[in-house]
Amino acid sequence: MGDLAIWLRVGGKINESLNYVGGDYEMLLLKKDVTYSGLRKMIAKLLNVDESVRKMELNFETGVPFKPLYGVTDDRTLELYMHHARQESTKYFLLVTVGEESVRHGKVSEKAKTEEQNLSDSYIPGLDSINEVPNVGTSSNVAEDHGFPELFANSYVNEMPMEMPSPGRSLFVSPTLIPSFVDVVRNASEGNEQGTAAEDVRTTPVEPYQNVPPIPISVVEANVEGSGCGDQTCVEEGIYGEGGILGDIEEHRIFRSKKELMTCVSITAMTEKFQYKVFKSKPSFVVVRCIHTSCSWRVRAKKLVESEYWMVTKYEKNHTCPTDFKPVRRRQATSWVVGECVKRKLINPGRVYRPRDVMDDMKRKFGVDISYSVAWRGRECAYDNLRLGTPEQSYKLLPGYLHMLMDTNPGSVVNLEVSNGNRFQYLFIAFAASIHGFSYCRPVISIDATHLKGKYRGVLFTAVCHDANQQIFPLAFGVGDSENDASWSWFLHRVKSVFGSNPALVIVSDRHRSINNAVQEVFPQAFHGICMYHLLNNLKTKFRNKTKELEQHYIRTAKTYNLQDFHVLFYTLSSAVPGVKEYLEAVGLHRWTRSHAPSRRYNIMTTNISESLNAVLVKVRELPITALVNEIRLLCQKWFHERRTKAAGCTTMMSKDVEMKLEGRKDRAQTMGVICADQYTFDVVDGDRNYCVDMALWTCTCRKFQLDQLPCDHVLAVVRKTPYEAYDLCSLYYTREFWHETYRGVINPIPHISSWTTPQQISEFELQPPDVRTVAGRRRKRRLPSMGEELPTPKCSRCKERGHNRATCQNPIALHPTDEAGCSGSNLPTHQPIHPSDQHSTPQL
Repeated sequence: MGDLAIWLRVGGKINESLNYVGGDYEMLLLKKDVTYSGLRKMIAKLLNVDESVRKMELNFETGVPFKPLYGVTDDRTLELYMHHARQESTKYFLLVTVGEESVRHGKVSEKAKTEEQNLSDSYIPGLDSINEVPNVGTSSNVAEDHGFPELFANSYVNEMPMEMPSPGRSLFVSPTLIPSFVDVVRNASEGNEQGTAAEDVRTTPVEPYQNVPPIPISVVEANVEGSGCGDQTCVEEGIYGEGGILGDIEEHRIFRSKKELMTCVSITAMTEKFQYKVFKSKPSFVVVRCIHTSCSWRVRAKKLVESEYWMVTKYEKNHTCPTDFKPVRRRQATSWVVGECVKRKLINPGRVYRPRDVMDDMKRKFGVDISYSVAWRGRECAYDNLRLGTPEQSYKLLPGYLHMLMDTNPGSVVNLEVSNGNRFQYLFIAFAASIHGFSYCRPVISIDATHLKGKYRGVLFTAVCHDANQQIFPLAFGVGDSENDASWSWFLHRVKSVFGSNPALVIVSDRHRSINNAVQEVFPQAFHGICMYHLLNNLKTKFRNKTKELEQHYIRTAKTYNLQDFHVLFYTLSSAVPGVKEYLEAVGLHRWTRSHAPSRRYNIMTTNISESLNAVLVKVRELPITALVNEIRLLCQKWFHERRTKAAGCTTMMSKDVEMKLEGRKDRAQTMGVICADQYTFDVVDGDRNYCVDMALWTCTCRKFQLDQLPCDHVLAVVRKTPYEAYDLCSLYYTREFWHETYRGVINPIPHISSWTTPQQISEFELQPPDVRTVAGRRRKRRLPSMGEELPTPKCSRCKERGHNRATCQNPIALHPTDEAGCSGSNLPTHQPIHPSDQHSTPQL
């Protein structure tokens, strides 16, 4: 081939949408044997750029959505660009980006060298020119789209008037708003529940964190799992007394309230094995004595002036009662005192701590026998103390908590919707760190709802996705009354207003009718896929006699990439289970199969990430509303810190999970044969089948390369025989940089309630619980199985049979099992099995 004339675009820059904006056009003639270094010298001479002072980057547009820009970084990528330019030179412009001056006076400072080295450690060809890769939204001006041209004149709006809501309106809009994270609040009576579509809001990633310096791996963040107790011994022991948190009674010691004072006196009495009685009790002082009339032990305390604090003024700690004096019972072990003693054992909401355990601990520590009812009430008192009050008090604290959440986490979006009588209706929360991180995750969202188990019930809505390391990345949470059209529509409207609407967006869920209606209303352009596991359970219910055949053929049919393989597998499934073909075609082949999906589902064929999050929150869902939100924040805060540290310590080009997957595929690729057709087309022999790989179009006939955006076995076989690099063929969503950027945001802690600073409007607003009828009796905690779901049956460790456990086993067990090798002809006596009812019978003499 001869020389090639190419068009250059120079003087512009690449924006966050990966579009080259500004600049002029230049033309350059390339010799057929031009090298990469020679090209750079020609461009630098044309633009009069000194490369020792200013960095120059070369890219070209591929026209492929998953990698719109490709970097020209060496001779191989230059040859690839020239191949495209020869086909249509006016389409494939060479984009030249010239950086700012970084070297001054011919010297580079040590700080600049360090920063440059940190950046070069994470370099991927073609990635250094990409500042942000948004995957959501289409609007270009948030302020103008929503009619607020003056409100968002600056990057931040620090003062936004907050008005108390009228019935049916949202209480909270983030007081510190960022244009990228605008939450459009609408009157529910004007359109939310009637299906008014929310505007598309374009999310610009990394904006709230663009000035945040990289976080060193050596930084150790504070523990976020617990709260309150600074004494490690107390946390582990969990029982007050013997030098516990309340400590000993001393003169001039100050207590925060009279109740705390009396609790300390009661625990002291139980620890020292005596009883007391209240001799005098007034609003301003109290006198407590030992129950024996001749004993000198006493405590006198008074209330401080104009305060709720109490101070011990006199304390006689020595007992003078007879040594043989033994009180009949310990009346100081009331329910609220028991609750104070054991509440440290209930900090972890997932811990199982039964009333019987409370009784055992009180007996072991204090020698006190309490009844089951006192133990149960004491545990409930401890729960109320740890969970910021009763369920009713928790709703009243929610507005103040949400205000502090937005104050400590700027950019987070919170919506609290109330109904008539200031009753709770809906709640939506999306942390700023999650909003920022979604732009670096694959655009596949899994949504689900799970039931809450508290006094006022309700459901918890979740929206999650996968990060670069195939881990759960939480996006948004919501609380509503039930799974209905109105609640799902409200939640998805909030999700759309925060994360936007991307044409490549995929939503995966179960087959709930309300979810289907809400997705069609809110995300009409997005592809709505079905969880193949939930559909399998539906099939098991409808075709009960063919469950084995369904499990054998259905999963392979749903997961296959190739259309030809699908037709063969689907025919096999239809032949094995009559009637299943018509049922699945009525559902829609594109909704449950990978091969027919119009958009990329990547490897997300189920809602397992949503179900896994529900399993993590199984105990948290029993908490009152404010404690529930706080535990969710703590969980996300812990995840972000651990994964940010793990991503910062990653030394490979891809995330750890993807690296392991590529290594496994490389091993299989070594057994395949490669036949070259030309420099871009290859024939790969895999056993008795052949696959065609086109490196110019990034395709393989197995379709795994196109759908997962990761090199398949056949592509890796080609890479072994050619100078192509496997990492250049991977989507940016799997890279180490995107993994680290996903967790760049920090979810900050919220101070103790005593340190909250809330506006007067919020502190005076009393949020009421939802208007639901509470059912008498013990609330259900175990979920009902889904349609077609088979719960695992217990297996007895004694007889090895299923359907019961060892405690309820009634099967007889042979004392000496017979030998299968042929002991029937032996003269040894055989031992018959003894039934449990015969074990204690009287022997015959």
